[in-house]
Amino acid sequence: MLLVGCGDIAWRVLPKLTSRYTVFALLRRPSEAARWRAAGAKVVIGDLDQPKSLQRLAGLAIDKLLMLAPPPTSGHQDSRSQHLIAALQKRGMLPQHVVLISTSGVYGNRAGAWLTETAPPHPESARAQRRWHAEQLWRSASRRWGASLLTLRVPGIYDAERLPINRITQRTPALIAEEDGYSNHIHADDLATICAKALQWHRGSRVIHACDAQPMKMGDYFDEVATAFGLPPLPRLPSVALQPLVSPQLWSFLRESRRLDSQRLQRELKVQLRYPSVSHFLVQYLGEKEVSPPKLVTSRP
Repeated sequence: MLLVGCGDIAWRVLPKLTSRYTVFALLRRPSEAARWRAAGAKVVIGDLDQPKSLQRLAGLAIDKLLMLAPPPTSGHQDSRSQHLIAALQKRGMLPQHVVLISTSGVYGNRAGAWLTETAPPHPESARAQRRWHAEQLWRSASRRWGASLLTLRVPGIYDAERLPINRITQRTPALIAEEDGYSNHIHADDLATICAKALQWHRGSRVIHACDAQPMKMGDYFDEVATAFGLPPLPRLPSVALQPLVSPQLWSFLRESRRLDSQRLQRELKVQLRYPSVSHFLVQYLGEKEVSPPKLVTSRP
């Protein structure tokens, strides 16, 4: 199998793959090769932004592909997926099963509505539009190749190093409760488990929400983390006052509200999440039973 996008999630999923597959890892930086080889991967040096460098993929027999690499940081298209697909087709290396990491941002703002995987995408930000373009590219390629494609739409990824501690200590306000939107989460370790499970799934083309079953208001998420670490809750402002104070990227997250249904994840991939909610993670991480649970939504209305 070929592992593309060798960042933190790929590093977490690698130990789950090496006993089952011969894993080729596409790395951009040669300086990282020794670490990945020591962990059991066979390294191929190549840069998705430099199509000629992908010629090094020639001769590999690839049955499965885990595509974790994000699109570029600008524009409305995913040139990186375009370059990789072209390289695989040129060399006749057509994987028969592709797992693509996408984002729940492709749905855009749904005013807190519950969404299943059948909800039509409506990407609003450029970042989400690039991800939606990637989904379309891989769907088209998998059909040409006769390959199965499993697209994982991922919400906010968290772990001990990704908690919003800096924002809380900097006292950046959150939205007032009446205007606050819902967000969805998944722990990085659980996402790695989902990726490994997804590589064993072969049923045509499918989309699955890779998230826990506990969507929560963004402000409640900040308050939950603040309380767990003994910090005061963030001040709250209405949207007209908050928007000028935050970056356009942050505002694009704050203004979008949706709740992801994760029943397909449980029913089809049968993943047992280690952390079924942010609250569960904080209790285990801090080892404090008195950590207050957030105001979570436990079932669909």
